[in-house]
Amino acid sequence: MNTSDQLQDQAGLRVPVTSFAQLLGQKRAKKFVQNLLYRQKIAHAYLFTGMPGIGKTTLARIFSMALNCESPNGVDACGHCRSCRQMIRGNCPDFITVQPEGQIIKIDQIRKIQQSFNFAPLSGKYRVCLIQQANKMIEEASNAFLKILEEPPDGNILILCAREPLDLLPTIVSRCQRVPFQPLSTQKIKDWLIKNNGLDEEKALLLARISEGSLGRAIQNWESDFFSRRQVWLSKLKNVFEASPGIFLSMERKKTAIDKTDSKETISNMMEVWETWYRDLLLIRAKVPNHYIINSDFLSRLKKIAGNFTINNILKSLTILNQAQIELQGMRNTTLVLEHAIMNLNRLAG
Repeated sequence: MNTSDQLQDQAGLRVPVTSFAQLLGQKRAKKFVQNLLYRQKIAHAYLFTGMPGIGKTTLARIFSMALNCESPNGVDACGHCRSCRQMIRGNCPDFITVQPEGQIIKIDQIRKIQQSFNFAPLSGKYRVCLIQQANKMIEEASNAFLKILEEPPDGNILILCAREPLDLLPTIVSRCQRVPFQPLSTQKIKDWLIKNNGLDEEKALLLARISEGSLGRAIQNWESDFFSRRQVWLSKLKNVFEASPGIFLSMERKKTAIDKTDSKETISNMMEVWETWYRDLLLIRAKVPNHYIINSDFLSRLKKIAGNFTINNILKSLTILNQAQIELQGMRNTTLVLEHAIMNLNRLAG
């Protein structure tokens, strides 16, 4: 458990965030939190749900700043008082974040929250505890957390972030006020990338489409070697289409493409790119307008090969990739999961 080292916006950029206006999109979620502040009807627990990179953490921090601001500007924090400065510098003693250690949130992390809640907030009116990826709590941690929710001490607020309510125990969800977040529009992400990163329109549009509603993912892809990796991953998928499973796997092992050193995150990212490819094939077969295609820079190739796939086989291929992603999250052997998916995809190819 640790305090945030600096406020981050929904794209993961380290910038001071002091007002609701700085959060891109999420009109309903912002209005909900603003009404809480305006009416001073503050509950003890909230569940922020939605995909990563769309503003859940940002809104939690804006909310926390506003709650403890010494000179608020309406429902916004002033950004200048002692409490706001502590938040911006990342050393606010009353703002605590909990993140998974490795792949899980352990019971000891929850017990530390319980211990801190035995005392009043140190400097502000409220202590806010933000739990990232709350769905990563192991069973013992979830049960311990439930006890906190059953007897919440005054002056303490819990904010859980998760993709879906179904990822958490129903008893935890029922004790939280849910605040749903929506994927951002392609247009909003594209405009943001052009304005803040100086991208040309074509590259910004491609990143916005590939991010599928997550500004955080779009920024991460832009700042990494994503485009070169994407080229490699799509080349591998081409080989899946064209080679027999045995020949392809043998060839890939020699190039160490399928190797225990490949992280689950890397394999998962590759499968996500493969999923966008199959999605595009499906849209082309369904004669959907071109502006809905994600991999627009490969449009001519997609159209060329789309006729080799039946709609039924495309849907089955998407199911295979989705199941593989679930198995990866379930701590399954990465190499076996990938090999099994490749062999099934190959059988369904053209």
